[in-house]
Amino acid sequence: MSSYPHLLSPLRVGSLTLPHRVIMGSMHTGLEEVPGGEYELARFYVERVRGGAGLIVTGGISPNPEGAARRGGAHLSREDQLGPHRTVTDAVHGEGGLIALQLMHSGRYAMHEDAVAPSPIRAPINKVTPRELSTAEVERTVEDFANAAHLAQRAGYDGVEIMGSEGYLINEFLVAHTNERTDRYGGSDAARRRFATEIVRRVREATGPDFLIMYRLSALDLVPDAQQFAQVLELGREIEAAGASIINTGIGWHEARIPTIATSVPPAGFTWVSRALREHLSLPVAAVNRINTPEIGEAVIERGDADLVCLARPFLADPQFVAKARAQRPAEINTCIACNQACLDHTFSGRRMSCLVNPRAMREDELVLGPTRTAERIAVVGAGPAGLAFAEAAAQRGHRVTLFEEQPELGGQFQLALRIPGKEDYAHTVRYFSTRLAELGVTVRTGHTATAQDVAFADRVVVATGVTPRVPGIPGEDGPTVLGYKDVLAGAPVGERVAVVGGGGIGFDVAHFLTHDPHSDFYTEWGVDRSLEARGGLLAPAPSKPRRRVTLLQRSAGKPGARLGTTTGWIHRAELRMADVEFVTGVQYVRIDEQGVHVLAPAQRDASQTGDPDTEDRIERIIPADTVVLCAGQEPRAELARELAGENGERPVHVVGGAHVAAELDAKRAIREAVELAASLP
Repeated sequence: MSSYPHLLSPLRVGSLTLPHRVIMGSMHTGLEEVPGGEYELARFYVERVRGGAGLIVTGGISPNPEGAARRGGAHLSREDQLGPHRTVTDAVHGEGGLIALQLMHSGRYAMHEDAVAPSPIRAPINKVTPRELSTAEVERTVEDFANAAHLAQRAGYDGVEIMGSEGYLINEFLVAHTNERTDRYGGSDAARRRFATEIVRRVREATGPDFLIMYRLSALDLVPDAQQFAQVLELGREIEAAGASIINTGIGWHEARIPTIATSVPPAGFTWVSRALREHLSLPVAAVNRINTPEIGEAVIERGDADLVCLARPFLADPQFVAKARAQRPAEINTCIACNQACLDHTFSGRRMSCLVNPRAMREDELVLGPTRTAERIAVVGAGPAGLAFAEAAAQRGHRVTLFEEQPELGGQFQLALRIPGKEDYAHTVRYFSTRLAELGVTVRTGHTATAQDVAFADRVVVATGVTPRVPGIPGEDGPTVLGYKDVLAGAPVGERVAVVGGGGIGFDVAHFLTHDPHSDFYTEWGVDRSLEARGGLLAPAPSKPRRRVTLLQRSAGKPGARLGTTTGWIHRAELRMADVEFVTGVQYVRIDEQGVHVLAPAQRDASQTGDPDTEDRIERIIPADTVVLCAGQEPRAELARELAGENGERPVHVVGGAHVAAELDAKRAIREAVELAASLP
């Protein structure tokens, strides 16, 4: 009997039978605009179909050029554009899969001078002010959607998803603060809904009764002066009447200041919104956001929150997600940890998408882990992300791997990361690698510091010993009030007033760890209205009282945490602001004593001020602290590599991960580097 009877049950939708309730959601991969990219894209989708994906939704394709996200971005408006699409659909159908094209007009989010919108109102996350569409142009855009859907049907797609959420063009028409029109497409709730409903109606007319139409409905805008839920429900009813097949739930606009998909969001954190929709609609409803395990998906459907779950990033992390669930092997799923570092951060900076925990994503033909020609005995020293990733990949290829780790448990820096509030999912990665190494027969020796003699048996040695915290050289740093970040995360006693030395990722994590109230409620803290009575789902944030008074010190000038992730950095900064953390930037450290940290800092400077502190007068300032935590960077830990390098050179020695480069802790680079090394071996 299946452990996931609801998740894996088929669903009839119109003329299609979906093999299970898991939709592979839309991801703009970066290949949509690359000449010849359709071949790589096809291989990416095929690997997911072979792994059990049923219905796949493509990355967003605009129905016209002005709707593309960037100049020259992907759009579908002409018959001569069908060839690359047929390459993709033929490949998916050849493996028995289903695929829908997402139609997405960027509206005021388009980052080019031809951007258009309901009204000429610039988005806060864009530098471009859009041009207002005329009434005739709005009507033409409706026809562009219908034409693109018809072309998609001719290209072999089984359906389309109409992107009506996340703050893109259709969503912009629905909300008063982005739609100031007075024609038939604005001025009243019914008029603002007209654009969306006409698109669905015309797409249905253009494609016939059997074509799948999924509409991505913005159920919770999470921006000021947005839709009330009663308006959302009315739109849902009209979309249903216009001919949609499935309603997919959209949560939040891209400009919303509330996390919706990051790791800090509770698992299945917004499926209660999908349930509210489902109770009033007869169409199947799909739930989204932070559904990353089959257990969570099963629970969502079993309790009636949705008929389907829509997963995107989990299919990057593991193309075999569904197959492993069917085979009752959930521990083998490489679980998405919602870090966004290689997926959304890449997408929003115009780079090809990949995945931190699975660097083969989008590189399926380039990064091949085929059988080795010569099985070697390989010693891997260090079981952090790099060591674990290499050990798995090398063993998968057929090498005989022995893994050494001086700590009693696997995981390295991930064992520290998973203790940070909101990063608990990092434990999934440790679980995955532990499971895989056992399956592959890797010999694991924990609690043992490997020496040159220990690895003497090996044909090849991989040193993945990670990093050691950098000692910044501040007078007094060896005093009784000073702790390293590892000590703090391990549970060392910390006073009420804390100075954190270092404004990088670890400094932010430690500050959050020290201030976070474990009993706090995500929705209350961020101001999300679970009653669905407030406009846009917004309430005033009500953060919990921070557990400590923390000051974060940063040597460099400018914005604190400037090198944090593109799509998550603002969240980390907001969390610390809500915890009343004081940011002091552009400092020079003088000494540490019983009073706290003595620094030279620009006069009257805080995080909101600009200017170069190196050219400004500095004043001495004391940062009062009962405890000082050093988060001042890391140094490579590669002593064993240096020792082995002194041998006769007959045995290859490789250094990966933090032991190779420790300027910033970078699990994305460490795992990718390790897997690339494993793939390059004979």
